[in-house]
Amino acid sequence: MNEVSNEVSNEVSNEVFNEVFARSFETLEIRRDRDLLWVTLNNPRKANALAPQMIAEMTDVYRRPLVDGGIRAVLLRAAGKHFCAGLDLQHLERLRDAGPEENRRDSESLRALFAAVLRQPALTVAAVHGSCVAGGCGLATAHDYVVAAQGARFMYSEARIGFVPALVATFLPLRLRGRDLREMLLDPQFIDASQALEIGLINRVVPRDELDRAAEELAAGILERSSSESIARTKELLLDNVGLGLGSALERAAEINARARAAADCRHGIATFLDTKKPPSWR
Repeated sequence: MNEVSNEVSNEVSNEVFNEVFARSFETLEIRRDRDLLWVTLNNPRKANALAPQMIAEMTDVYRRPLVDGGIRAVLLRAAGKHFCAGLDLQHLERLRDAGPEENRRDSESLRALFAAVLRQPALTVAAVHGSCVAGGCGLATAHDYVVAAQGARFMYSEARIGFVPALVATFLPLRLRGRDLREMLLDPQFIDASQALEIGLINRVVPRDELDRAAEELAAGILERSSSESIARTKELLLDNVGLGLGSALERAAEINARARAAADCRHGIATFLDTKKPPSWR
């Protein structure tokens, strides 16, 4: 890349990144470390419950074209004793007598958050400690990887209060087989980090004092070995092929395969391997 294109790239990166930081956040802390973006849930007094303000701020961050701004991975963590207590029940109580339209609008805001996390082209990693409950559990497991501290606990508790885990049930099959999915959603009980790892709900378990470092090392290793363009296209394929028939799924896969061949990362990867007999270092 020549000096002029480097300058243009840096200008685009700074513009996109500054858009994220131009506003002040009430419930989040944001920190950039090179190509990593750390997002911290920061309302420990309420166990980082998903109140409307936090949902809006999270959606705003994850909807951004962060890869265009030089961010290759987003790492989510939480302040305080617990990762997230799920939806703010006091907010739900205030909606008790609301009409269907208002409840639908409120539900749509949570749908938008999950969609933004799932659709974020950058690699996403959640670092979980303490209790991770209901919608908070959904938030964590919507990320590409979940690293949990020893002692972390997970539960989709909706059925306990007469609620329905409707939104999380749409993407949990990407992680859990049917038997485990039913056990978690129909008979909610806390499971510890080792149990969550065993059934595939999470990806790693580490000591509490190593949680942030383990999440960062996981992201760094993936970014070193894998193209960000490939990561984004693979995530898109995995999401869009869910529920498709074989013919439609193969058609969609062929389309992405063809697009990938013309992409700059693919051309660079093939050329590098032919020249050096090794894949590129992508970071």
